[in-house]
Amino acid sequence: MKEKVYLETLGCSKNQVDSEIMLGILNKHGFSLASDVDKADVIIINTCGFIESAKRESIDTILGLAQMKEFGKCKILIVTGCLAQRYSKELSEEIPEVDVFLGTTNFNEIAQIINKTINNKERVVYTVSADKALEYDLPRILTSPSYSAYLKIAEGCDNCCTYCIIPKLRGRYRSRPIEKIVKEAKNLSEMGVKELIIIAQDITRYGIDLYGNYQLVRLLEELSSIEKIKWIRLQYSYPDIISDELIDLISSNNKICKYIDIPIQHCNDEILKKMNRRTTKAHILKVIKKLRNKVPNISLRTSLIAGFPGETDEQFKELYDFVKDVKFDRLGVFTYSMEENTPAAQLPNQISEEVKESRRDKIMLIQRDISLKKNMDKIGKLYDILIEEKVENENVYIGRTEFDAPEVDGVVYLNSDTEISIGEFVRAKITDALEYDLIGEVVNEFSK
Repeated sequence: MKEKVYLETLGCSKNQVDSEIMLGILNKHGFSLASDVDKADVIIINTCGFIESAKRESIDTILGLAQMKEFGKCKILIVTGCLAQRYSKELSEEIPEVDVFLGTTNFNEIAQIINKTINNKERVVYTVSADKALEYDLPRILTSPSYSAYLKIAEGCDNCCTYCIIPKLRGRYRSRPIEKIVKEAKNLSEMGVKELIIIAQDITRYGIDLYGNYQLVRLLEELSSIEKIKWIRLQYSYPDIISDELIDLISSNNKICKYIDIPIQHCNDEILKKMNRRTTKAHILKVIKKLRNKVPNISLRTSLIAGFPGETDEQFKELYDFVKDVKFDRLGVFTYSMEENTPAAQLPNQISEEVKESRRDKIMLIQRDISLKKNMDKIGKLYDILIEEKVENENVYIGRTEFDAPEVDGVVYLNSDTEISIGEFVRAKITDALEYDLIGEVVNEFSK
């Protein structure tokens, strides 16, 4: 029996997919996967290094799990992911308990590296260029619920926003071939997956590097032909290239959720230019108008940055009024994080944490009111709900509509005297509303 391996994942859904591939590779090579860190011979931490708070969480996790080398069974401690790609030299000097540092593009070598480390008993750093070509047809073990899975269609990013370190951590934009993505999606559907969540740093650029033009619509058409897939959810779509063709497909294709995540970051044209965003306030408003005209019930999610360097009171007021007027269905706000080796870190007029947090909180307060009003408008209406959980010892179930992504958006609490299976779709009527969540009752079961 090979060593038992425990894997801890931090950060985004793209990291989660990488971890699931590592688990698949380890399983294929005969390693035993441990759910309890106390029983693990090998501990892997897949880190995030996107912003300061994520880096702190990653370092705290490394330091915490490093103690298992003294108090647990751990023989080998491996740090992989974005933090390892960015700071492997510094971390190797500061945390001697770590045996292996593995970058963002060679995690597929995890099994060979563990075997090599066991045999040689040497500390090593395996970080290569973040632009390394992608490998395909790698095994994968889902850590998400069996009915829902992330489908990563590309790696890296070419947008080069001035506040963002991702291109240095993940490399240039590299699309996966359509046939490879469709093959993986079919495999996932055979495993019981009903919801595909399409992810990349920017899904709207899909295909430009491989095919010479954007191919997201073609990809989505092929994915929607997979019979067992019920929902296809779109995340991280940049507004500058959301095409009329894509909007028409969202409107006409019943499998594509009436939901799209458009991270606009700001609305003031001067700030957008400083961010190196390839859009303007006028264009953002134009895209939103098109989406709502063509898909009247669409749920629009966005993310914003409060306190970008040089953001004046007037520019913040413009952003505040923009949020108040546009009324996004879902919205998150980050305070600007000054990341070393990014152009924005060199900008003058950096803003204090106190001001950044105050601006974030003001936007979230108005968004709370917007969300409540939108939820109140749903009372009395019928929706298809994907059941995800049953409240213990009660006839209450928790699920999501197509207008809500897992973990980041709201849920629906349903009363039902009839037993419902997790991962099942039901039809429900909304009876009450909270600020971010809904309450309803099951009308009928319609799909296993």
